[in-house]
Amino acid sequence: MNERLSTAWTLAQKVINYPLIELGDSPVTLNSILRLLVLGVLVLVAERYLRHVLRRRILSLTKLEPDLQYAVSRFVGYCFIAVGFFFALKSIHLDLSALAVVVGGLGIGIGFGMQNVISNFVSGLIILAERPIALGHRIEVGGVAGKVTRISLRSTAVVTNDNITIIVPNSDFISSPVTNWSHGDPKVRLRLPVGVAYGSDVTKLKRVLLEVAARNPAVLKDPAPSLFFIGFGDSSMDFELGVWTVEMAHNPLRFRSELYYAMEEALRQNHIEIPFPQRDLHLRSGKLVLENKSSNQTDITMRE
Repeated sequence: MNERLSTAWTLAQKVINYPLIELGDSPVTLNSILRLLVLGVLVLVAERYLRHVLRRRILSLTKLEPDLQYAVSRFVGYCFIAVGFFFALKSIHLDLSALAVVVGGLGIGIGFGMQNVISNFVSGLIILAERPIALGHRIEVGGVAGKVTRISLRSTAVVTNDNITIIVPNSDFISSPVTNWSHGDPKVRLRLPVGVAYGSDVTKLKRVLLEVAARNPAVLKDPAPSLFFIGFGDSSMDFELGVWTVEMAHNPLRFRSELYYAMEEALRQNHIEIPFPQRDLHLRSGKLVLENKSSNQTDITMRE
């Protein structure tokens, strides 16, 4: 019985230590592969624990923003994984110099295939370092408008007013213009265009629209609202109601809608007409003549 166990053990050792391939002077065996897998799992588990301790025990005591704490912990975790796998490969006595050519070739291929991922990763580091956006900010980028709820190293989560979460790649915040309604001073001026019919009393119009703005609790008293006369349009006299508010960082669509509802009601009650596009046609007496200039165009002229 003991001889059989000894024979089986000897055979098992031969199997797990049998060189599968040769990397330089280091044979790769089943034993080294199993040890590398175990060490890799231990490195990943240790990295996760390290990130947890770093965020909860150390970074939480600093004045760093939560998203910046997350970024720092992730960066430290990536460095720990790189160092951990390096020592794991050294512990199984693997000749890393033999892997230089293979790793170099794989690096070039992976680099071309992961250009977008790398670009988003670097953009995430830039965002977290320069702080152009932060958690809770209301932004507009690439046709997406909403509130920033999460910033990671690859992408940023933006929640719209319809409670739809849109994942925006971080590279969009670097390569595209970004409107941040919450950056610095959230107080902004909103311009609401309105056109009235020719012949309207513009003094009365100014009084009515400024009263509408003053009644809205979201409109700031200082700076005061103002009405701008933009110019004479084809069918209307064009104005813009300028109001200062902080609502553009919270509920911009609702704020605009409330003001437009109030403006329409006030104009209707004060009999101030909002015109629609119109054209005046003037005809002179005479004979109507059709002149055929081409197969696709006919001129209509009036002759005396």
